Amino acid sequence: MLYPKVNNYRNLLSLDGIWKFKCDFETENIKPEHSLTDYEYMAVPGSFNDQTLDLKVRQHSGYFWYETDFNLPKSFFDERIVLRFGSVTHEAWVYVNGKEVCHHKGGFTPFEVEINDFVLSGKNRLTVKVSNILDYTSLPVGNYSEYKDDSGKLIRKVDENFDFFNYAGIHRPVKIYTTPRDYIDDITISYDIDLEAKVADVRTKVAINGDFDEIKIEILDQDDKLVACSSVEETNIRIEEVNLWEPLNAYLYTARVSLIKSEQVIDVYEEEFGVRTIEVKDAEFLINGKLFYFKGFGKHEDTYVNGRGLNEAYNVLDLKLMKKMGANSFRTSHYPYSEEMMRLCDKEGIVVIDEIPAVGLILNFGFNVATGNEGENTWVELKTKEMHEQVIKELIGRDKNHACVVMWSLSNEAADFIDGSLEYYKPLFELAKSLDPQKRPCTNVLIGYSNPETTKNAELFDVICLNRYYGWYGLTGDLEQAEKFTREDLQSWVDKYPDKPIMYTEYGADTINGMHSAYNEPFSEEYQMNYYKMNSKVFDEFDNFVGEQLWNFADFQTKFGIQRVMGNRKGVFTRERQPKMAATYLSERWNSMPDFGYKG
Repeated sequence: MLYPKVNNYRNLLSLDGIWKFKCDFETENIKPEHSLTDYEYMAVPGSFNDQTLDLKVRQHSGYFWYETDFNLPKSFFDERIVLRFGSVTHEAWVYVNGKEVCHHKGGFTPFEVEINDFVLSGKNRLTVKVSNILDYTSLPVGNYSEYKDDSGKLIRKVDENFDFFNYAGIHRPVKIYTTPRDYIDDITISYDIDLEAKVADVRTKVAINGDFDEIKIEILDQDDKLVACSSVEETNIRIEEVNLWEPLNAYLYTARVSLIKSEQVIDVYEEEFGVRTIEVKDAEFLINGKLFYFKGFGKHEDTYVNGRGLNEAYNVLDLKLMKKMGANSFRTSHYPYSEEMMRLCDKEGIVVIDEIPAVGLILNFGFNVATGNEGENTWVELKTKEMHEQVIKELIGRDKNHACVVMWSLSNEAADFIDGSLEYYKPLFELAKSLDPQKRPCTNVLIGYSNPETTKNAELFDVICLNRYYGWYGLTGDLEQAEKFTREDLQSWVDKYPDKPIMYTEYGADTINGMHSAYNEPFSEEYQMNYYKMNSKVFDEFDNFVGEQLWNFADFQTKFGIQRVMGNRKGVFTRERQPKMAATYLSERWNSMPDFGYKG
């Protein structure tokens, strides 16, 4: 799916701003044919939850309505008019002038619809019905229940089966864009690279809707100089003396595609891309033929007031903080992040593990993940496969050309240790690999009690990604014993899978900013720093340990729980992005470690 852009052949109109909003308590029959009444105002994009002072609205499980008016320039009506949502969490029914134009389920990927047959000259009304309901068919997975109160009113309840707050709403930009009637529909870019000869054969595949006489594909360098061209819609284009995209040293080319009809250009689209190789072999993760070491974070799209809504200022700040610390990567835990963030990572040279919103695929998940009793009937009771296939297709379709994306994560902390997981995941791994033109590695991120003997589907993983909390959820406060268990656990994975790279995708300890202890007590800043020092010591003992992405970049909001003090406090930064003590230690460690060849 192409990101909407404006040029001489395409127009673009933003519908972001202040919209009418109404929480649907299902006590009246709200009809999209009529304008909303008794509404309040909400900013779009943004979660509605933190823009309201009404706790009943903030905590409501069910349906919500958004509405705005828009006018279109006269010139738009000569073109193909497309309404596009960056994401609506978690399900959306969209109406233009009271008529339904599309429906989309899935809260973290874009969707669009052509609206020429629904728009009028003059004022138009856009209405969106939103659901934040999650259940055993959705991703993420939610524990859904309903009952009737004493008056007979239906009460819906969603309990998150995951450890972050169920922010909802129109989270990413809403845009109307135009294309010519005959237009470029999609561009797919992949390549073969001869690293020694510094030559890249770039494969471009252009999907076109409509009629045309000619196509021109031009490859431009970072200075907009033409380096190669072709006139075939599916072709190889050779780049000599290729400049590689590398971690923290980004170089982006542009593929400019032009459609020509009757000797006139009728449509143009420019797609930026980086050229780099990804390879997993001999227990190493290689970028451009060099051993790469992941340094960085799991994080969330989570900020004050915006909630999960797009906040580009925070995106810019977060990447600057990462780079200052010597980090080179993060995982989009636990859902795809905005297109705007992915485009920024391409430019900044930040390496991304791109994760499907498949979190909660383990029944009865709780804050305390040390017991190992969860998940027994997961693969019998969950009905998420259809949704899982959909989001894999949508994410790879959206992010396939991004140089920053080096691996797909197909789920986080699922019941990989329960019979049925191999049968569930095998076709999903095959699907992801068949869809990705760049053939990136795939993985699942494993919960703490998935070990080499119990995990049923690790044979599918190109990289073993572990979430481990020795010294926090288990052996709390005992770093000496935690070190022993960390070492033994890693050794067991090395013994079982000696040819697979291993990395940590989560490890951390809740820490209250400003809390100090001479006794290294849990929740103190001293304990968090010493916790990371202990893990670092063990990591460096294993040659095929290829990365450390701690949990979490910054404190974030969760559902209520006695182990959560206004959210999850495992951040190395506060939610306001102020550093805790551990940030200094990690900065010294990461800035002293090379991105390439650390254990070569």
